[in-house]
This record gives sequence, structure tokens and C-alpha cells, in this order.
Amino acid sequence: MIEIEPGVLEEYLGRTRWFAGKGRPFRVSGIRTLAELTEEPPSPAVTVFLITVEYTDAEGGSELYQVPLASYREYVEAIGHAFVGAVEREGAERYLFDAVHDRVAMALWLRAFVAAEDGGEATIDGLRFRRVPGQAALDPGLRGSPLSGEQSNSSVRFDDTAIMKVFRKVSPGVNPDIEIHEELTRGASESIAALYGWVEVDVDGEVMQLAMLQEFLRTASDGFELATGSVRTLLADPSQSVEESGGDFAGEAARLGAALAQVHEMLRERFPAERRGTDAVSALARAMGERLDHALGVVPELEAHAPRLREAYAAVAALDGLDVQRVHGDLHLGQTLRTSHGWRIVDFEGEPGRPFHERVLPDSPWRDVAGMLRSFDYVPGVVQLSRGAVGEGEEEEEALRATRAREWSQRARSRFLAGYADAIGVGESIGAEHQRLLAAYVADKAVYEAVYEKRNRPAWIGIPLAAFAEIGG
Repeated sequence: MIEIEPGVLEEYLGRTRWFAGKGRPFRVSGIRTLAELTEEPPSPAVTVFLITVEYTDAEGGSELYQVPLASYREYVEAIGHAFVGAVEREGAERYLFDAVHDRVAMALWLRAFVAAEDGGEATIDGLRFRRVPGQAALDPGLRGSPLSGEQSNSSVRFDDTAIMKVFRKVSPGVNPDIEIHEELTRGASESIAALYGWVEVDVDGEVMQLAMLQEFLRTASDGFELATGSVRTLLADPSQSVEESGGDFAGEAARLGAALAQVHEMLRERFPAERRGTDAVSALARAMGERLDHALGVVPELEAHAPRLREAYAAVAALDGLDVQRVHGDLHLGQTLRTSHGWRIVDFEGEPGRPFHERVLPDSPWRDVAGMLRSFDYVPGVVQLSRGAVGEGEEEEEALRATRAREWSQRARSRFLAGYADAIGVGESIGAEHQRLLAAYVADKAVYEAVYEKRNRPAWIGIPLAAFAEIGG
């Protein structure tokens, strides 16, 4: 069994993109071996560690992380960027690498899924590799390669067939991403990437889910990148209207709205849904007001908008009820993929900062709609920030670009909402009750964004602040 010192893991965590505690003082207070996967050389021995991170600042708290490490007798130059440290085992030095970045190590996971067969499971040293019935057979010869650019989790692509998401920050209990994908896959939803299977283990009598294997969408384009490309095309020649330019996103936005409606419909069918009374809307309005109170201490610029925001929340409190169901919970364009067969919605894990038991609570589907509307507002803001300072004599043209950017956002939001409304059967416009709910959810989301940007990306604070001129107006 591999034994590793806490200091080695602390140094490595600080170098990763997925560690959520960067910038905070912490220590590794616990190292637990969950399982060991081994095969004959040249395959490495892989140890799956569960790491307890304890924060030592005033806020305190702790988190659990999954760190699978591949052990080699010699240093492997090809995966040197994933080197964690060297340890002694059985009188010889072993070199440890993050197994997610090791094609040979990840083949162990793939072969375990293959062994599970359709609808079954395979167990290796306590790890259960489970398969969803009715899905495509897997070829054990598929080559794995890690994807770059992710932050909270890590993913490995197996050629053009499958993609495995390895959860880094983990918790006991059923992961909402797996739970929702399993139900939508069994329901044959066309608006998601099908779930092939997942990995789980028992820890102190509770299940802990470590990874999920899904269909790889080979023709997919990231929704946020597609949208920002659309805006850049538009702003390259701002003399053209949005409709006339090659940067119009209205059609895609409407189709995305319809896809979200389809997902919401299946979630209503396959998970509990109910109509709640006045206590629910009062609690919702109160929670939104409390978040605003907290935000005012972080973003003083919100003070001028607070009365109108409170009016939007009060309008929710006056409603006679609230329809709730399972929702995505953290929806934005970065959680969508455009394929040759239409839009797909991904990453149903929910808001990363909340515990599982809160993420699975029923909520209004209008929260998801609001998240996407705010995302359409972010796209032109991010593009304009990337353009840099305005040159001398370019002020008039830049003002026209700003106008076109606002028009792009308004048109995309309008068509997305129309596509969603039409798909849920209310025509292309929503009723007064839904308008009040949506306005409040949009306001609540923008308040959240303002706090996040103030703390993490101060240069972006203008994007959510600009939204308050419309919210509640």
C-alpha cells in the first residue's frame, strides 16, 4: 500500500485547477485509501485516495477530495506535468502521478466498465463500476486522453466514443449529476449526453460517487464559445443590424429554449413535483432579500438599486403559490453543447458550493430560465472587455458596437424565452405570475454575480451592475 505525506499532497493541491481552496490557508488533515487497482506491468498500480482538507482561516471548514495516483518504478517523462511526488514502497522508490493524466492508468477504469456489461456492475477492491442498461457496448481498446481547461472536475475522453468525468471535490450521497443523467437517459431524452455508467464506493456506510461515464458528443461546440463567436462576428462590422449580420444568435437561442423546456418536462415526469402555497413564495422572497442584504455589505454599488430589487421580491411574496420540481440549478451557456443534432444540456451537478442535500431540493424551473437569460447578458460584456481600450478617434464606432452588443443580448434573451414558452405550451409569451417569478430570479442571479465578480474578477463587475438598470424597472 502506498503511503504519502500530507505535505506532498498539499503542494500538489495548490498547483491544480480543480482545488477550490486556492488562496485560503489549509492543511491536509486526513489521507484515506479507498481502493487499489492493479494489473500486470507495464500498467501502473493506481491508488484512489480520499483527502480531507481542513481550512485554517477564520472561516474554517473542511472538504473531501478524490485524488487517484498512478505509481511507477521510474519517472515517466510523458506525464511529468502531473507528477505529484516520490515515495518509498517495499524498499524501492516509486514515482506518483495524477492518474487522470495517465492514458495507461485510465485504461483500468475503461476495462472495468467493459467488464460490468449492460445494466450490471463490476467490483474492483471495493470500487463499483455500474452500467446503465440499454447503452452502447464499449471497446476496451479505446484510447484515453485528459481534457484541458476544466476547473472543478477532471475529464478523460476515450476516442470519439465516451467521456469520463472524475469528480474531484466529493461528498457522501448520490451525486445529482449522476442521478439526473440516469433518469433522463432511461427516459431517452434527446437533450442530454447519455449516461453509460458511474463509479461508486462505500465510505463509512454511505455511498460516495467518484466518476461518471457518458456519451461523447463528437460534433459538439461549447455554447458560450459559440455565443461569443457570434458577438465577435457582429462587432466586426457594427454598421449592420443584428438581424442582417452573420452574428445573429436568435435562432439558436430559441432552439436552446425549446431544449430546456424538454428537459424540464422530463424532470417533472421522473422526479417529484408539486404546487406549494403562500408559505413557499414568502420563504423564497425572504431568502432573496437576505441575499441582497448580504450583498450590500460586499458591493456597495447595489445600494442605489436595492429599492427596486426589493419591489421585485415583494411581487413574488404576493403570489398565491409556487410550482417546484427538480431543475438544473446552475444553468448558463457554459453548461450547454451545440451538436449537429441540436442542443444538449450538461453538468447537472448543481451549484458547486452547496451540499448535495440542498442541490436536490425542488425549485422553480424559472430559476434555470433566469440563469440562461443572465448568461446571454454576459456574452457581449465578456467580448467587449476582451477588446481592450478604445483608440483615439474610435469613440463613435465603439459606441455603435456597444449598442449592437445590447441589441444582440436583448434579441437572444427574447428568442430564448419565446422558444421556452412555446415549448411549454403558453405561446410565445408568459403570464403575469411567471413574469414576476422570472424577474425576481433574474434579479437574484445578478446580485449573486455582483458579489462573485467583486470578490474574484473586479474588472468584470460592470457586467452585472449594468443589468440593474433593467431589473425591476
